[in-house]
Amino acid sequence: MKRTAFFISDGTGITAETLGNSLLAQFDGIQFERITLPYIDSLEKAHAVVEQINDAIEKDQERPIILDTIVNLEIREYIAKCKGMMIDVFSTFLNPLEKELGVRSSYSVGKSHAIVEMNRYKSRIDAVNFALDNDDGARIQQYDKAEIILVGVSRSGKTPSCLYMALQYGIRAANYPLTEEDMANPGLPECLLAHRSKLYGLTIDPFQLAAIRHERRPNSRYASLDQCSFEVRTIERLFRDESLPFINTTTFSVEEIATRIISERKLNRRQ
Repeated sequence: MKRTAFFISDGTGITAETLGNSLLAQFDGIQFERITLPYIDSLEKAHAVVEQINDAIEKDQERPIILDTIVNLEIREYIAKCKGMMIDVFSTFLNPLEKELGVRSSYSVGKSHAIVEMNRYKSRIDAVNFALDNDDGARIQQYDKAEIILVGVSRSGKTPSCLYMALQYGIRAANYPLTEEDMANPGLPECLLAHRSKLYGLTIDPFQLAAIRHERRPNSRYASLDQCSFEVRTIERLFRDESLPFINTTTFSVEEIATRIISERKLNRRQ
């Protein structure tokens, strides 16, 4: 079964898209074609949106699902004339909140993604730069400034997890790839010993690791299942011997990996 879903906003569309994807993910048996339409901030653009929605009805022979975070009442009412099934995110959530809090919402476009506090914004940018500078063990001399150091074999999810924590929460995250040379020696690499309290391990299913590596270096020893199995077994033994916390990333998204690490390590989220 296939349905079309529109995420519509007069801002970036990030809120509508995030909430919409979370809701639609609960319906396993339906394949959704997701369409995000940001910056719908005029009646002219709203007219084009209504036409696009109605065209989708003709194509699918089903009503599209529409989640909008339109602030402008006139534009919102115009889009509501379409033939789709419309969920107004702001009225659904803000109206009850207004009643409970006894004040009216500001109904400002892009408020949740604006640079409201410059210091917090700067800390996130600094954290992203730190994650990039300290990717794959590039600058081990800066590990004293890190809040978390992810360790694991190549392609186990260290870099995207670090960047996600930096961009979303302003966390200074570094990562160190455990190489064959590291695995040939007992214990942790010397450069990590002084930072044991910051270490967190990532592991992955060997079959998944081989598939990921094959995309980068096809038919290489680096991507062979034997090599991947050896590396995963070795680092998991190391994590257990050194009593380091670790997570198997095979079935988790970057968001889930980062959230688990932040929660377990009680890292400070700077949102």
